[in-house]
Amino acid sequence: MGTPALLLFLVIALAAKSGCRGHHEAPSLWQSPLRFSADSAFKIALFADLHYGENAWTDWGPAQDDNSDRVMSAVLDMEIPDFVIYLGDVITANNLPIANATLYWDRALSSTRSRGIPWCSVFGNHDDAPFEWPSEWFSAAGIPQVICPPANISFSDGEVDDAALSDCNFKGTTRVKLISAEINDNGLSYSISGPKNLWPSVSNYVLQVSSSKDPKLPAVFLYFLDSGGGSYPEVVSNAQAEWFLRQSLKINPDASIPEIIFWHIPSTAYKKVAPMPIFGIHKPCVGSINKERVAPQEAEWGIMDMFVDRPSIKAVFAGHNHGLDWCCPYKNLWLCFARHTGYGGYGDWPRGSRILSMTEQPFSIESWIRMEDGTKHSHVILSS
Repeated sequence: MGTPALLLFLVIALAAKSGCRGHHEAPSLWQSPLRFSADSAFKIALFADLHYGENAWTDWGPAQDDNSDRVMSAVLDMEIPDFVIYLGDVITANNLPIANATLYWDRALSSTRSRGIPWCSVFGNHDDAPFEWPSEWFSAAGIPQVICPPANISFSDGEVDDAALSDCNFKGTTRVKLISAEINDNGLSYSISGPKNLWPSVSNYVLQVSSSKDPKLPAVFLYFLDSGGGSYPEVVSNAQAEWFLRQSLKINPDASIPEIIFWHIPSTAYKKVAPMPIFGIHKPCVGSINKERVAPQEAEWGIMDMFVDRPSIKAVFAGHNHGLDWCCPYKNLWLCFARHTGYGGYGDWPRGSRILSMTEQPFSIESWIRMEDGTKHSHVILSS
């Protein structure tokens, strides 16, 4: 193998592995239930649109991953959340020629894992997208000799065996493989590979946050829905809507327990309440950036009507639009964007994280945005 090819291989593979402190921690055989603290508090940090692995063969790409590490570390150390939600587009799979994109997914989890904070994830439209061939690869310079590692590649002996370097698959790593690797390799992950009958969507599940008084007593339910994109259209299907309805009626039949929804791509309802970009953000909406139009799911198959019909649903949180970070009321609930956290992806707006802070009795939920530089803004009460 020539030196340029080896260096390109190391950029793509080793960049993904760097920063993964605690990578070899064994998964727990039993997970403690998520619970409100003794002082009736539970705090969540949302990390949206990290886009690890973007332009992995350039100097720019790995530098953005380093910057994303820094943002998450700063937010985690300032806020000390009880839980983290990776709100989609964890990686930019369409920029990853390597056969095993879980290397980058694992890198994205490392800041949270190294601090012993539990987390879960939901898929975005870039996470399993097929590789997009860069047009510059067809210029006079030609296609670089991209060498892709197998899943069990090791650099411990300092040697890279030519025979061990397999061909790139250029097809992306499937949703099932990504979430399975996360779950199997991390005892702190609360992600769940959802019902198979909802395929091709995968990250559909519900987590219970229990009462501080009794771990078996639910205090709030967190629902996660795969909003598609990448390997299939950007939709929440009718089957997913029916699944949500069955689950919510089963575990919360009288809608007495608060519920919160998380997905990556906003629904078309977001367009109905979106502030006009040229007029800024005004009450009752709360936020700091409103620099683009809402890019919603491709079709609406009834799930927003179900949300509105359940008084227990307090808010819905989405990522996807990097230039939006507002919350706006919609009928009896709130529609909120997270904050663009990663340095990958489009836009040069300052990075940060949306924080959710809940109290148990009486139940309340408030939110704000914590920026990488430590500033805090856009405080809003979502339970009023």
